[in-house]
Amino acid sequence: MKSKLTIIALFLIAFSFNGFAQKDVSAKSAEAIEEFKETNDKISKYFSTAYGYAVFPSIGKGGLGVGGAAGNGTLYIGGSIVGDSKMSQVTIGFQAGGQAYSEIIFFKNKEAFDRFTGDKFEFAAQATAVAVTAGASFDVDYRDGILIFTHAKGGLMYEASVGGQKFKSEMR
Repeated sequence: MKSKLTIIALFLIAFSFNGFAQKDVSAKSAEAIEEFKETNDKISKYFSTAYGYAVFPSIGKGGLGVGGAAGNGTLYIGGSIVGDSKMSQVTIGFQAGGQAYSEIIFFKNKEAFDRFTGDKFEFAAQATAVAVTAGASFDVDYRDGILIFTHAKGGLMYEASVGGQKFKSEMR
């Protein structure tokens, strides 16, 4: 039991250092936007119609019973960079493995964007994300002014867990 907790703790620490090591990831965020658009061109409409969006080019996630994830991102309004954001996540449940993914959160209006950047924003376990795949048709709408898309980058993780994502933003 002690060794299991030690492994989990080391795993979470590694993700924490990786996720918070580089604050300005704007160049990688721009690459992630292009990757999302190349994977599925139907996502382009959200970039042009959303009030703003947060791009997390690489989120590392892992767990064994207890899990965690972390990543840095860039905040945009009208296509211009306005700030930076950090995401952290803790989950508990049946889970094993590790993975990396990109995440984009679109904000329908200023109120949703301001809620997100107020540093008290959390996604509960019921927040749903649309997985971006080549050629998939999107029939999705904003929920509470927010729409989330993810794109798998690599790894393998089995998961049936509960938890939430927490964000901390810093405007430029």
